[in-house]
Amino acid sequence: MSLISSFKSLFATGEKAPKAPQNQASESYGDYLITPASIKEEQGFRINGTITKGEQVHIFIRADTLPSADECAKEMIRKAKQMIDQQGDRIFH
Repeated sequence: MSLISSFKSLFATGEKAPKAPQNQASESYGDYLITPASIKEEQGFRINGTITKGEQVHIFIRADTLPSADECAKEMIRKAKQMIDQQGDRIFH
């Protein structure tokens, strides 16, 4: 490794752009449709997805990361249901 390469590696941020979300199986909950779309990151999968009702869409993203895409999707659905129960249609405003 050259001296210049060594210096570059010292100051590199090492940040990589997250991969595009992958839509997973949707689940109906009353009049709502919950669609998980976990985002693969270095430390695991980030909770992400959408909640839709008719033409209205709420993008749902959280700081939580989990080790697998399946676990992440289950947790996204659980949290989305909780949000729907607490806020109802106010999530679209």
